[in-house]
Amino acid sequence: MAVQYDLSGKTALVTGAASGLGKEIALQYARAGANVGVADLNVQAAENTVSEIRAAGGSALALTMDVTDQAAVNAGTDKLAETFGGIDILVSNAGVQIIDPIDKLAFADWKKMLAIHLDGAFLTTQAALKHMYADKRGGTVIYMGSVHSHEASPLKAPYVTAKHGLLGLCRVLAKEGAAYNVRSHVICPGFVKTPLVEKQIPEQAREKGISEEEVVKNIMLGNTVDGEFTTTADIAHLACFLAAFPTNVFTGQSFLAGHGWGMK
Repeated sequence: MAVQYDLSGKTALVTGAASGLGKEIALQYARAGANVGVADLNVQAAENTVSEIRAAGGSALALTMDVTDQAAVNAGTDKLAETFGGIDILVSNAGVQIIDPIDKLAFADWKKMLAIHLDGAFLTTQAALKHMYADKRGGTVIYMGSVHSHEASPLKAPYVTAKHGLLGLCRVLAKEGAAYNVRSHVICPGFVKTPLVEKQIPEQAREKGISEEEVVKNIMLGNTVDGEFTTTADIAHLACFLAAFPTNVFTGQSFLAGHGWGMK
């Protein structure tokens, strides 16, 4: 997919950027000319992503970051801003998945899911706004939602709850951030075949008593118009489009990217 975007001179913080969607977005941002903060709990994987970016002529910095730890988030965000002179883009992407029905879901798992997806989004937003609001520098904040930001599925209560919550955070930021030239968006992918999704296939098969093939065909892709997975490249290009767009016309909006699943 040969699409060109220009993020030259911009600095982007991408969380969960050592693998999956986050890594693809980090690589695409670097190809578009941005300095990229590759934030992840997996230090070695983050370093590997940075090495890949630098080998291709890009600019990046590895950041060890637990998005539920306020001190770690603030320290990593400030380090990125100090290294490259500010922060222009935040992609709050770090996430996990736990499959269980509500009546069997451990409270600890509920809290873990909301902490990573919602607390992480709040903490990284607050840390980035410190730099985006300064002198009304402005910026773009992108939350990684899901089609589940708009729809529910069985066995995913905390995930669906968290992804719905990101819509609210995005919309409030759109209103508060406008005075500082900060805009916000939620990207809502359908199923993307990342390690996170591949892990769900046998889990859902066991929980529902069906084959893995049926999970993919009927549950994951059954609501698409063409039976196709969304790709990491699809989402990375959308993240680039939003970051590079020249005006704030799309602020506060969510973007469904799921081969027709969840059409509004």
